[in-house]
Amino acid sequence: MEKNKLKKLYKDKIEEFNHNNFLYYEKSEPKLSDTSFDNLKKEILDLEKKYKFLKSKDSPSNSIGYKPSKNFKKVSHKVPMLSLSNAFTEEDLFNFEKRIINYLDKEKSFEIEYSAEPKIDGISASLTYKNGKFITGLSRGDGKEGEDITENLKTVIDIPHVIKSKNFPVEIDIRGEIFIQNSDFKKLKGKFANPRNAASGSLRQKDPNETKKIPLKFIAYTFGYEKDLKISTQNSFLAKLKEWGFKTNPLNKLVKKVEELMINYHEIEKKRDELDFDIDGIVYKVNDFKLQKRLGNVANAPRWAIAHKFSANSGVSIIENIEIQIGRTGALTPVAKIKPVNIGGVVVSNATLHNEEEIIRKDIRINDTVIIERAGDVIPHVISVDLKKRKKDTKKFKFPINCPSCGSKTVKDFNLTTKKEDAVRRCSSEGYNCDKVVIEKLKHFVSKEAFNIEGFGKKIVENFWNLNLIKLPQDIFNLNYKKIEDLDGWGKQSVVNLRYSIDSKKTISFEKFIYALGIRHIGLENAKLISKNLKTLKNFLLLPEKDNFRELLNIDGIGETQINSIKNFFKNRTNIQVLAELEKILNVKDAKIKKIDGSFNNKTFMLTGKLEGISRAEAKSLIEENSGSIISNVSKRLDYLIIGEKPTKRKIEAAKDLKIKILNQKEWSSMLKKTR
Repeated sequence: MEKNKLKKLYKDKIEEFNHNNFLYYEKSEPKLSDTSFDNLKKEILDLEKKYKFLKSKDSPSNSIGYKPSKNFKKVSHKVPMLSLSNAFTEEDLFNFEKRIINYLDKEKSFEIEYSAEPKIDGISASLTYKNGKFITGLSRGDGKEGEDITENLKTVIDIPHVIKSKNFPVEIDIRGEIFIQNSDFKKLKGKFANPRNAASGSLRQKDPNETKKIPLKFIAYTFGYEKDLKISTQNSFLAKLKEWGFKTNPLNKLVKKVEELMINYHEIEKKRDELDFDIDGIVYKVNDFKLQKRLGNVANAPRWAIAHKFSANSGVSIIENIEIQIGRTGALTPVAKIKPVNIGGVVVSNATLHNEEEIIRKDIRINDTVIIERAGDVIPHVISVDLKKRKKDTKKFKFPINCPSCGSKTVKDFNLTTKKEDAVRRCSSEGYNCDKVVIEKLKHFVSKEAFNIEGFGKKIVENFWNLNLIKLPQDIFNLNYKKIEDLDGWGKQSVVNLRYSIDSKKTISFEKFIYALGIRHIGLENAKLISKNLKTLKNFLLLPEKDNFRELLNIDGIGETQINSIKNFFKNRTNIQVLAELEKILNVKDAKIKKIDGSFNNKTFMLTGKLEGISRAEAKSLIEENSGSIISNVSKRLDYLIIGEKPTKRKIEAAKDLKIKILNQKEWSSMLKKTR
C-alpha cells in the first residue's frame, strides 16, 4: 500500500480508536463490541510495525488506554504499563523471533523459551504492595498515569489485602486483568453490553459499595516496579503468584519454537467456547528475565513479548458502488460502498480497496459479491470476489486519470528502491491547489498529533471550508468569530471556547510545527529528528537559501526520499506564503536539548562493520541510553567511528582524513563499561 493512502487510513484509524477509547473509558458507553475494539487496536499497531513512518502520539503504541478520568485521582505508575505488539499469522511470529535473535546477535539455531499466556479480555490493573500489604490500586490509564481505584479493587475477592509469605518482595506492583466470568455476566446482560464493558463500568463506580455488587475476578500475570524480587524467569514468577495467593491463568504454558507456539495457539482457540471467560489471543513472553532486560522496549512496547490475536471476523456483502477518496498528500484511495453487513457486532458499509492495482489483481467490480474482513480496520477491506455469484450486470471500475477534485493529472511515482511505479495513484497538483487535498491538510494541521486544537474536528474543518472561513492554515488563527456565532449549532460560549482553544495553541514545539505542515514522508518521528538537528524554525526556513538540504543526510533516519520531499515543499510558492504567515502568528519553540548526565552526552558515533556478540540495534540503544547520538555519515560532526569485522574502508579513510577518533569494539566496550 502506498504511503499517502496508508497515512490517511492510519490517521482515520487513530481518530476512530481514540473516539471509542473516550466512549469506553471516560463515558462508559462503548459503541463497539470488545472484539471490534481490540481488532481496531491490532490493526493500528500492526501497521506501525510494518510501516515505520506511521507514528502518532495518540496511537495505542504511545497512548495506552485513555487519559485517567477526572472522577478519580491521577497517580503515576512507577514503571509504565506498556502495550504489546500484535501478531496475526505464523509469519508474524517467525519475524518476531527473528528480530529477537538479530537483536541479541545469536545464531539462527538459538532456541528461545516462551511463556505462552492466554490473553483475558478484561481491564488491566496494577496493585502496589509494600511489606506485604495492598496499598494502592491503579487502572492502566494512559500507561504513564492511572486512576486511583484502590477502594473499588479492594472489593474484588481474588485480590489479597495482606500477603504473609516470607519470600514476598519488600515492594512490588502486581499486574493483571479484572474481568467478569461469562456465567456471571448472564445475570447482568440488561445493564452492560458485554463482560469487558461490565468490568470497566464497575471499576469506575464512585461508590465502592456499588462495585462490590458486581462479581469481578482478577488474574495476575506480571509485575511493574519491584524491590527485592529474587526470580529469574516468567514461569517461576507465575508459580510464585499462585504461592502468594493470586489466581493465574490455568492455560499458561512453557513453549519452544514457533511451530509449537502455533500448535498451542490452535488448541486454545478450539477451547475458547468452553471457557467461562473471554480470551482474544495468546501473549508470548521470552521466559528469561535477563534476556527480557537486555531486549528492552521499542517505544511503548517490549521487544520480548507479543500478542498473537485470534482470527479476524469476516462477512459477505455486495459492492453497490466504488468512490474515490483523496488524502492530504494527494493519494487516491478507492473505497467500496457495500450493502450494510454486521461483522463482529459492527455494521459495516464501507470497505477499502487499497489502490488501482488491488482492484485489477482481485478483479473487483461494482455489483460483485465479496468477502469483507475486519482485521482491526476502521474501514474493513475486501478479501476476495465470489466469482460463482458474479452477475451479468457487474461493472468494471475505471480508475480516474484526472483528479476528481481539481482535474489535475493523476500520477504514479517511480520507486527508486523497487525500480517500479508505486501502486498508489495520486493527484499531481502541489501545495494548496486541490480542494480535497487542502481540506485533508487542514484536518491534519489541527489534529491531535499536530496542533491539537480542541473542538476543531474534521466536520468543523469541512464546514468552515465550505463557508470560506478557512482556506489556508493561517486562516485558522484569523477566524471571523462574529460570523461563527451566527451559525447553526454555535453560540457565544462555544465560540469563546473555540477561540481559547486556538489561541492557546499559538505556542507550539518545533517538531510538531514541522509535522503539522503535512510534508510528504515527514511523519512525527522524522519531524523530531529534523527539529533536533536544525534546532530552530529560522534554520528550517533558511534551508533553501543556504542549500543546506544535504546536511539533513547526517541525521540517522533521514534519507533521500525525505529530503526530496522537503525540497519539493519549499519549491511551492503557496507553501512559502503559508510559512511566512505562520511565522508572524505563532511562537514556535526551539527544539529542546536534553540535559542528560550520560557519559556520551554531546558525543556522536558511527558504526561500521559487524560487531561480535551484539547487534547494531543494541549497540545504538546503549549509546543513546548514555546520552550519545548516532549519525549516518562521516563528517566533522562525528566524534567516534566504531569499527567491527569487515568495516567499510571508505569510511575509515574519511575518518582518518578528518582526524576522527577510531575505536575497535574492545575499546568501545571499555569506554562503555566506564559509564556504568
